[in-house]
Amino acid sequence: QVQLVESGGGLVQAGDSLRLSCAASGRTFSTYAVGWFRQAPGKGRAFVTAISWTGGRTYTTDSVNGRFTISRDNDKNTVYLQMIKLKPEDTAVYYCAARPKLPSTSEAEYDYWGQGTQVTVSS
Repeated sequence: QVQLVESGGGLVQAGDSLRLSCAASGRTFSTYAVGWFRQAPGKGRAFVTAISWTGGRTYTTDSVNGRFTISRDNDKNTVYLQMIKLKPEDTAVYYCAARPKLPSTSEAEYDYWGQGTQVTVSS
């Protein structure tokens, strides 16, 4: 069992940076891949980026590639999402999710989810 808690969201201006954290409980967290998804107002949840259990493999959606970076610290049971050059279209609730070993771009393949953290980017 893995429990996930996101933090770090907030209200920022376009061009600003923000770092989200996904803190996990459970001694086996280091064997889980973690993905970040986001849900904008009135839209479905969409894949953003994901990282493998070792941190050696990442996937990132094109719209944030070069601006968002995922990383993990297994000693701290935490995955980070560093976001720079934020745009108003990045406004969404951001969720982290976990699945065994390898990352996936499909939300259906993740077993555990956090409650989400709101990111609002003003123009």
